[in-house]
Amino acid sequence: MKKKLQKKDYLKIYRYMLKIRRFEERASQLYGLGHIGGFCHLYIGQEAVVVGVLMTIKKNDSVVTTYRDHGHMIARGLDPKKIMAELTGKADGYSSGKGGSMHMFSKENNFYGGHGIVGAQAPIGTGIAFTHKYNGDKNICRTYIGDGAMNNGQVFEAFNLAALWKLPVLYIIENNKYGMGTAVERAAAGSELYKRGEAFGIKGEIVDGMNVYSVIKAADKAGEHVRSGKGPYILEVQTYRYRGHSMSDPAKYRTKAELEEYKNSDPIEIVKEIILKKKIASKGELEKLNKEIIEEVKLAADFALESKFPSSDELYTDVYL
Repeated sequence: MKKKLQKKDYLKIYRYMLKIRRFEERASQLYGLGHIGGFCHLYIGQEAVVVGVLMTIKKNDSVVTTYRDHGHMIARGLDPKKIMAELTGKADGYSSGKGGSMHMFSKENNFYGGHGIVGAQAPIGTGIAFTHKYNGDKNICRTYIGDGAMNNGQVFEAFNLAALWKLPVLYIIENNKYGMGTAVERAAAGSELYKRGEAFGIKGEIVDGMNVYSVIKAADKAGEHVRSGKGPYILEVQTYRYRGHSMSDPAKYRTKAELEEYKNSDPIEIVKEIILKKKIASKGELEKLNKEIIEEVKLAADFALESKFPSSDELYTDVYL
């Protein structure tokens, strides 16, 4: 995305970020009403990360991520109705209602999950990158990793092979300051997580994950590095989640002052202010867009609630022994 951002780009960025925010707010409501079971990890506050990367992605590039995956699916252009149906365990969901919040896939859209095991997506993303290189298709795999996963051995094994074989994989560390309820500095020796790749000769950098334009610039640079055949690259995108680790987490391990400080840097408000300053759209036009998105999300929720649960005949479908 080396070209200068156009009016349509600013509005696309705002629309996707706002859609993720409104979708997650509705998911929170449905969880509270008992329509969503199990774990549910919201992406509220981190929208600039995935949308910034979205602006640099190509159609046939692959994506694999953590269990905090709703926003990634929306940014990849997947249908909010089918995402919400999966959250509620319905047959019309992307995993036929059997994956739930943490395990959603869409091979047609080159989206390979959604993984509930911390760090498991790192070797999977590396393997997908190997497929791209083997096929010579010039596509790359964007592999999202949480800060908590950066202490897992399988991540370093993935780094080693990716560097050894110069695989087209971009590792994106979404550092939201806490691995569940544990602050990064209490769990990781060395605060600059991207430097974990230096032992393997993997280049990387820190990015302001609250500013979508910083993410776009860094993701574009890193993507070109990877796509040109120079091997993997690591972006440590420093962000912040406004809700707890999951819906069952009251987040008492952080102060209200800390939360308010980050809310003053709301990534969506940053984009909104720039759009208004550049007179790309008026306050009235942005409010109209907000109402359109709220209605779209409402329709997604209605679709999910009206959908049927999977048949008992499906119990052993997709189970491999």
